[in-house]
Amino acid sequence: MIGILAGMGPRSTAPFIDEVVSACQRLYEAKNDIDFPPMMIYSLPTPFYVDRPIDHPAMEKIICEGLKKLESTGVEFIAMPCNVAHLYFDRLQGCIRIPLLNIVTVTLAAIPSGKHRCAILGTRPTMEAGIYQKGLKAAGIELVQQPHWQGIVDELILTIKPGGNAPPLWERFAKELAMEKVDLVLLVDTDLTVVVHGQQPFHVIDSSRCLAEATVASYLSAHRDVRHRPR
Repeated sequence: MIGILAGMGPRSTAPFIDEVVSACQRLYEAKNDIDFPPMMIYSLPTPFYVDRPIDHPAMEKIICEGLKKLESTGVEFIAMPCNVAHLYFDRLQGCIRIPLLNIVTVTLAAIPSGKHRCAILGTRPTMEAGIYQKGLKAAGIELVQQPHWQGIVDELILTIKPGGNAPPLWERFAKELAMEKVDLVLLVDTDLTVVVHGQQPFHVIDSSRCLAEATVASYLSAHRDVRHRPR
C-alpha cells in the first residue's frame, strides 16, 4: 500500500492523486479498477502561511507525527507532495522506518538536456533554502531570477488557496518569463499545479508530477506482478 502525506496545501491533494492515477496509466497501462494501487491518503493541516515566517520546529514536529501515523497504517513507503516539508527531509526520514521519497531528487532528475535558462517558482522558504538551486548549478543550467518575481508567485499562491481567479495573473507572468528567454520552469510548489497547465512558451517540470511518477515506479518495483495482471 502506498502512503501519501498530503494536505500541504489542501488544494494540492486531489491533483496529486490524479497524477498518481495518470502515472499508473502511462507506466503500466492500468485500465480496470483492480489495476490501480491501494493508497492510504492522510491530508495533514500544517502551520504554514505564505505571508509569515515558518515556525520550523512546530512544522517539523507536526509533519513527523503525520508520517508516523501514516506508517502505523501499514504502508510500504510514503510520498510527501510538499516541497517546503523537504527542508527537513533527512530528519523526517529518520523518524520513520520505511522509505520516504524525495521530491527534490526526482524533480532534478527530470530536467532534460539542452535547457539553459531556468526559473524556479516556489514559496519563499523553499527558494531561500536553495535546495533546487544547487542541483541547477551542478547541471550547468543558468538560474534566471528577477527581484519582483517572488512577489508574483506569493500572490499566485495566495489567490489559489482560497479558490480565487489565478489564471489571468499566471498568463501575464508567463509572458514575462518568456520575454526573459526562460526555456525551463521548475514548479516547486504543489499549489501551482492547479493553474499552470496546458501549452506554455517554455518547458515546465512539475515537481508534483515527478513525485507521482516516482511513487508509481516504487510501487512497481515492489510488485512486479502488477504488469502481468489480466486486463
